[in-house]
Amino acid sequence: MGAPPAPARGVHFVAAPADGNVSALVAHARAEAEMHRRRLLVYVGARWCEPCQYFHRAAEAHALDGAFPDLTLLEFDLDRDAARLQSAGYTSQMIPLFAVPGPDGRASALHIEGSIHGAGSVDEITPRLRTLLGG
Repeated sequence: MGAPPAPARGVHFVAAPADGNVSALVAHARAEAEMHRRRLLVYVGARWCEPCQYFHRAAEAHALDGAFPDLTLLEFDLDRDAARLQSAGYTSQMIPLFAVPGPDGRASALHIEGSIHGAGSVDEITPRLRTLLGG
């Protein structure tokens, strides 16, 4: 059996398993993303987070594909995963959190967090996310 097919162009969310070591999960997802020539960020949100909802809707509508043609987001839920995220260094004062993982799957110092409320949140996140990704 070969590798799974590469995700289509654009932003692709991958739901993190509900259990397991975060560093190991992230390291595996990072290796898989690299195999498909995609960039991986750890994404932490919550169902109740308004900016998270707007970002999700924009990504699902493919409105962000042009800005982020090769972005995979390994998605964790703050309410479910807070303790295990903390053990891997993925902490923030606000959500959504977008974090660059290190080679070992632990959080690097590179991240952005939070946004404004309302429909403008995606426009507020997008340039910061571009900067985080180096472009």
